Amino acid sequence: QVQLVESGGGLVQAGDSLRLSCVASGGTFSTYTMAWFRQAPGKERNFVAGINWDVRRIMYADAVKGRFTISRDNALNTVYLQMNSLKAEDTAAYYCAAARFSVVDRRQTSYTNWGQGTQVTVSS
Repeated sequence: QVQLVESGGGLVQAGDSLRLSCVASGGTFSTYTMAWFRQAPGKERNFVAGINWDVRRIMYADAVKGRFTISRDNALNTVYLQMNSLKAEDTAAYYCAAARFSVVDRRQTSYTNWGQGTQVTVSS
């Protein structure tokens, strides 16, 4: 089982950028599809972006297309989420997730491993 640890969250102003990182340990990272989800207070957890093991399949939520970029470095066991042009509505706890399949799935129930989350707060 892979363990996931997120970092990079913080308090920023609207229009700023942040890069989240998720480091995996304890498993063969290069075989996992990785994804980012987010959860705002009082709301359900939603898919943000996902990337499969060989980077041939990448998917974004409509709300972040053109602003966020997901990438991975299999040599460093790390997946990133570059977030640009942040908006107040991007405020949420961001979670990294992993799954042993070759596609990207938007459903959180498909992912077997989760990080503890990192908070992103965007002030307007």
